[in-house]
Amino acid sequence: MSISQRQTASGRPLRVAPAWVGAPTPAAGTEAENHPLPVRDAVWIWSVRRYARLALWALPLAAVLYGWLTLGVGSTPGPLAVRLIAGWLATVALIALAGLLAASRTRRCALTGLLFTLAGSTTLVPLAALPEDAVVASAPIMTGHVPDFVAAAGAITGMGLLLLGWAVFRSKLVNPADGILMMLAAVAIGSESLTAKPIPTVGALLLLAAGMGLAWTGGRLLPRS
Repeated sequence: MSISQRQTASGRPLRVAPAWVGAPTPAAGTEAENHPLPVRDAVWIWSVRRYARLALWALPLAAVLYGWLTLGVGSTPGPLAVRLIAGWLATVALIALAGLLAASRTRRCALTGLLFTLAGSTTLVPLAALPEDAVVASAPIMTGHVPDFVAAAGAITGMGLLLLGWAVFRSKLVNPADGILMMLAAVAIGSESLTAKPIPTVGALLLLAAGMGLAWTGGRLLPRS
């Protein structure tokens, strides 16, 4: 692996791997080997990479909270608060996952899956707090159709997770088995409002396994030469 040596403001050497972090393309007539990144760009890139590696651990935490909800066990904060925390943790982790896949060949699929997941989750959380026969003055079309909108939001979220799982499976950066687990979890979670009670719990367990695998392998992801 080719590593270029630069120095920070304190004089310490800084190790940069331009081939992995996505260095800009060298200008015409210059050699790629003699095109190191500026120190300020390298510091920013490594900071983003470190954030993404740590943020992946939020996915198994979100899966644990979601599984707690599917079991129907009462908690002190209430189911809505637990769902909000789980959704926030999952959002942070999925953004980090899409960021790690930005340099792979499945970056477009990962970005599409992230957008679908964000659209579905931001719609699902407020709808889950409404009763089935709620009358919303600002949105009269929702009156009496809250369960249908919840099912649609869940399906959109599951579609986003499915695309992200496919992106993980095809990326060749992490273990492809984690992508398969993530796709299976997407099917189970996306059909939460349409299936029996044990199915979402199984989906939470699959997402927990996928999240643990992604966080473990992503934290040890090394740049390629």
